[in-house]
Amino acid sequence: MSNLYQVIFFSLIGGVISLIGGVLLLANKKRANRLTEYATPFAAGALLAAAFVDLLQEAAHEGDIEKALNFTLIGIVLFFLLERFLRWFHHHHEEVDKKSSPEIPLIVIGDTIHNFIDGIAIAAGFLVSPSTGIVVTLAVAAHEIPQEIGDFGLLLSKGMKRGKVLLVNLFSALATTVAAILFFTIGENYEMSLDIVLGLVAGFFIYIAVSDIIPSIHKKEEKVIAGPQTIFLILGILIVSFATIYLHQFIEA
Repeated sequence: MSNLYQVIFFSLIGGVISLIGGVLLLANKKRANRLTEYATPFAAGALLAAAFVDLLQEAAHEGDIEKALNFTLIGIVLFFLLERFLRWFHHHHEEVDKKSSPEIPLIVIGDTIHNFIDGIAIAAGFLVSPSTGIVVTLAVAAHEIPQEIGDFGLLLSKGMKRGKVLLVNLFSALATTVAAILFFTIGENYEMSLDIVLGLVAGFFIYIAVSDIIPSIHKKEEKVIAGPQTIFLILGILIVSFATIYLHQFIEA
């Protein structure tokens, strides 16, 4: 059975690990760009594996799989509408012209909303079991690393000081933990249809992987990059899938 301390610990890990990419960008732009090339497809694979191998299968155990699949679709549509309404919601490795790029407050607010939703996803995982919570945390951390590189780059391009960029993103990352604590506490004290929640989270993961990340991978047509990126996407699927099986067997045995 999960407890609040586990949720706090792993949500902090999910949030802090996400800053690694941004810190690397501040230290060495060339290395950060290289990390982005391979972390991005890995993140897509991790998200897809977490959605299909863990979350939706757990939803089938927790309740009605048909209901979970319906809410997966609803989740995809909801996040599509949110992204349409907030064009600055995701910034996965897109080169944005300075004149048309979003202003600093919008970048920070968009990143904070994204982190808050990540926290809800982590809490939903831990409401099911510790192993599911850890798998969700791995998927969240994987897709946050390349996103934070994009956010750091945007803020730097808008003229924000390096130290302030790091501080702002650190506070933004804490939204993951705040959301995780709130949602886990609510779920512990009030009856909640976990098949619905898991379906929505799965929809969130699928949407990010298929709508945001994979199209950015297809833009890299050079054979030198395309081959390794394909391998890293498959690695993301395999590693998270094996982690799911391993964690369920040994943590909850």
